Amino acid sequence: MKSSFLFSLLFSTFSALTISCQNNPIAKPKTRTISAQFNSYWYNGTAEISTYKLLQNRYGELREGQASLIFVTENFLKKEQVKANNSKKDNIPVLKLNSTKKFNTGIYPYSIMQSVFSPVKTTSFPIKATASIQEWCGQTFIQLNHRKQFEVQSYTYFASEGDQKINLDPLLTENELWNLIRLSGTKELPIGEFKILPSLEAIRLKHLSLKSYAAIGTLQKGNINIYTLNLPELKRTLTISFQSKFPFIIENWSETIGNHPATKATRITTKKLAYWQLNGNKDEVFRKELGLK
Repeated sequence: MKSSFLFSLLFSTFSALTISCQNNPIAKPKTRTISAQFNSYWYNGTAEISTYKLLQNRYGELREGQASLIFVTENFLKKEQVKANNSKKDNIPVLKLNSTKKFNTGIYPYSIMQSVFSPVKTTSFPIKATASIQEWCGQTFIQLNHRKQFEVQSYTYFASEGDQKINLDPLLTENELWNLIRLSGTKELPIGEFKILPSLEAIRLKHLSLKSYAAIGTLQKGNINIYTLNLPELKRTLTISFQSKFPFIIENWSETIGNHPATKATRITTKKLAYWQLNGNKDEVFRKELGLK
């Protein structure tokens, strides 16, 4: 009986260590294996656009709206950390996510956009992330650049926050989780206990301090994988559901704060389009195809 218990304890410890090693968000960057399937999907001259029906809590009420996730690969300048105009040897291939939310609060509209740029060839933290929020009271903007440290600039019309420039030790960010899913499915999602920088959207909407917070990550595998990020100090939980097979399309996500729903987004459709070429009046037909108002 004792030997059986000891074996179970040792097995559990070994399993926990194995998971920790495989999903350690502070491990040294490694070269990411890029498959021919990945290259064929992400380097064919189009972006992937997914649209979602949105329920967003603001000022204690749920608002109907629309969300979108636009994923595309591009070349990044290493020093300037902006999109490269020309192909050079030292360009960094990145997967970019532009995520948007649009909803109304009574008479006035809200528009939220976040961007995150993750290196394709290595498992390092994002090179850059930004977020902007516009509504009739004003606008806020925050930008993170990953150099030796995370260099963060934050601008807001709130007197209590004002303009800030701070440096943080590099760490896992909530914004990059979406790109990790699209780059490698479940392989790089952090499991167990770790530190994380909450999404730039949450930092601004909830007026959070720019710092790391304790987090717990769990994963439930199936035809649809479900990843859950819990931030106990903030009483906040994010759940992302995504397809288990490549290209790991995100089906829906939800966010709760305490016992109250904060966000619920359900996929409408997904299309691969070179949207930057579809800017004529005649191209508005694609909005209808995407379910956009």
